[in-house]
Amino acid sequence: MISLYSGEFLEISIRNLMIPSERVAHVQVGNNLEHALLVLTKSGYTAIPVLDPHYKLHGLISTPILMDSILGLERIEFEKLEQKRVEEVMNTAVPRVKSSASLQTCLELLVNHPFLCIESEEGIFEGILPRSTVLHQLNKHIRKVSKNHIES
Repeated sequence: MISLYSGEFLEISIRNLMIPSERVAHVQVGNNLEHALLVLTKSGYTAIPVLDPHYKLHGLISTPILMDSILGLERIEFEKLEQKRVEEVMNTAVPRVKSSASLQTCLELLVNHPFLCIESEEGIFEGILPRSTVLHQLNKHIRKVSKNHIES
């Protein structure tokens, strides 16, 4: 059995694994749902962060949330896309951690979330930590440890 403590995996800084905020698709709290739908569709993501003008994280908007907000009893009410604002429908229960959080803390949260939002100590959005990036790093670590184990 390979122990995670046999290497430096859990000591990796999440700053080294996260996608920085400049490269993360997002919307602003005041944007309408039409804009959010465009960003979601163009980016190919199913959920993106909702930020204020000062880059503080307020929530997440997702395709299912957006679609649910425009479904009427008998039809899809497309006119609501232009009328409703992101902050009216966004999910405020955001999986988030401070940039100083340990990788172990992140692993526990990533079990149930495809990505975590990373914030500075002041609450400024710094980026996201995707589950796939952590799994990729874990896979590399396991291969390295396995190779070293076989060679010795």
